[in-house]
Amino acid sequence: MSEQFSVMRRMASPQFARGGLLSVILFWASAVHGGELRVADEAFFSERVYPVLRAAQCERCHNDNGVASETSLRFPREGATNEQIRAFGLRLLDQVDSDVPAESTLLLKPTNRDEHTGGARIRPGSDEEKLLVAWIEYLAGLSEDQVRQARDTIARVDRLSLVPLSVRRLTHSQYNNTVRDLLGDQTRPADGFPKEDFINGFKNQLAGLGVSPILAEAYGHAAERLAHRAFRGGDQPKLLASLPRSATDAVRAREFVEQFGARAFRRPLTEDEATRYLQLFLKQSGSSGDVLAGARLVVEGMLQSPHFLFRVERGPGGPFEAYETASRLSYFLWDTMPDSDLLTAAGEGALKTPAQIEARVRGMLGDARARAAMDEFLSRWMRFDRVLGATRDRRRYGQFNADLASAMVEETRRLFHHLAWSDANFMEFFTADYTFVNADLARLYGLPEPSGEFARVSYPADSGRSGVLGHGSFLTETSNPAETSPTARGLFVRNQFLGHDVPAPPPGINTSLPELSAETPMTNRQRLAAHLNSESCAACHRLIDPIGLGFEQYNAIGAFEEKMLVRAGGGRRGGTESEVTLELDTTAHIQGIEDSTFRTPRELGKILAESKTCQKCVVKQMFRYAFGREETEADLPVIEALFTKFRDSGFRFRELLVAVVASDLFLQQTAR
Repeated sequence: MSEQFSVMRRMASPQFARGGLLSVILFWASAVHGGELRVADEAFFSERVYPVLRAAQCERCHNDNGVASETSLRFPREGATNEQIRAFGLRLLDQVDSDVPAESTLLLKPTNRDEHTGGARIRPGSDEEKLLVAWIEYLAGLSEDQVRQARDTIARVDRLSLVPLSVRRLTHSQYNNTVRDLLGDQTRPADGFPKEDFINGFKNQLAGLGVSPILAEAYGHAAERLAHRAFRGGDQPKLLASLPRSATDAVRAREFVEQFGARAFRRPLTEDEATRYLQLFLKQSGSSGDVLAGARLVVEGMLQSPHFLFRVERGPGGPFEAYETASRLSYFLWDTMPDSDLLTAAGEGALKTPAQIEARVRGMLGDARARAAMDEFLSRWMRFDRVLGATRDRRRYGQFNADLASAMVEETRRLFHHLAWSDANFMEFFTADYTFVNADLARLYGLPEPSGEFARVSYPADSGRSGVLGHGSFLTETSNPAETSPTARGLFVRNQFLGHDVPAPPPGINTSLPELSAETPMTNRQRLAAHLNSESCAACHRLIDPIGLGFEQYNAIGAFEEKMLVRAGGGRRGGTESEVTLELDTTAHIQGIEDSTFRTPRELGKILAESKTCQKCVVKQMFRYAFGREETEADLPVIEALFTKFRDSGFRFRELLVAVVASDLFLQQTAR
């Protein structure tokens, strides 16, 4: 223990006058700042202390999605305002012992005087520690009135940090489903649009829903084709029946415009909108003498309107508030536009009270469209695109093909459906001792052939598989073409199942591992030891590699292999191929979670299912999908409330959906 820390302990004793400690603190701060005593305001934190904590990289773990997310210390997001940073400085009151400042967690943990998972981030006796000590003493010295004022400041900044839903572009999936339900068009035109990016694990995030020039052009072409198909061959009897009988029938033309417009815009047209589209209809029909020409132009125009392509949220008290609620419900729970019943309910004022909305939601969840929408959630969360797009070394994995990859995805989907829609404990997603397989998957897993296509089968008692962790989908997408990847598997568990953000490798870092050869055979555990020799690599790889090593007996397409087979030679260069088998040590653990040692996916599944971090991660994933953004500091009470309802329901997935919709944030009932 440093001399400085010993002095602090003595001065913090009840026998030592408080003023003595403050004098020493101010002396330290003065020495650091060249004689300027600027410790007595929040600017001292944002200008001097916060950079120290950032340099120590404390925020990499201490954020809501970091390894230390379950602690009470959470750093502001990247790009935080100065006001948010100052509020964070005041929030550190919770880490300070006002009676004995030297015993504050804020000092003992980062200096590793109390055991700290992240090690010593601030060196005892350094100038950086002196700055931190100065801030601790400042917080410890606040009066009760000042503490109340600090809490009020924190609450005010949190309220200002709330993110409204505002304007959201239809995702490609929502676009396809909407034109299907609006026009009866099954061609899925958005499949040909520019691909959407995964942000925060999903494709529906606000940050990625812009409209590039290429996408705008694609919208135009799609609208033209959709409008022409809408009236071709009588495929749309409702549209045809509502058309005027002549090009000069303004009354019937207006009815068509208003009826179709109300469905396309998911709300009644304004008087100005109805007039403009009516004029467009009459002008086109009159000049061509063709009623269909006017109708096609109206449909084409509406399909390119921002009111069709975007979900505009004007907020509480707006003229279309009930219709906005209807759209919010339908695009979350059905991934498509509101149907006529939902729009009628909005128009009749039947979507106002929480009881009305909950009853409506429960009815919507019984619709087949809800299953399709949650399949969209599942496919993004589990990154099925990586499974379906996977390639494998044909010499080693000759049985892997597109059909097998599709079967892997279907297996995971079947388990999800079983748990979500039968109101079972959703945490069985990680612990289920059964699965749903076809004949190909049964052979891959070494199971008896199922009685039917994707019939439920139980794993043998000695199997290491359980839940999604034993599925070919997870094991394949987290592997390389020729071998497994403990790093990718550990990273997937951290990101998707624990909700932890692990930074990408720094630019220029060599991420390749030592080559495998029969002359110097090594297990992946031995090869990955290279990550720990570099401090720039070790900080992150300690968090992910020890998890992935627990899956090493499951190869790159999910088959069980008790030992590791190393092949060398042969191939295109010719020569004799040699093989070496190596014993595998699958001892693994999750750094940051106590008693988390495991050796099989089944053992890990039990740890995850019982972990509050994993349970809350399911809630966070649903929050991001529902709101189209990552949660903020101000959303944490919402997350906690949703988690509590999810837990108290016995982790029933359907109840989580109801809780999301019933939240004030979803219904926009909180003041912004």
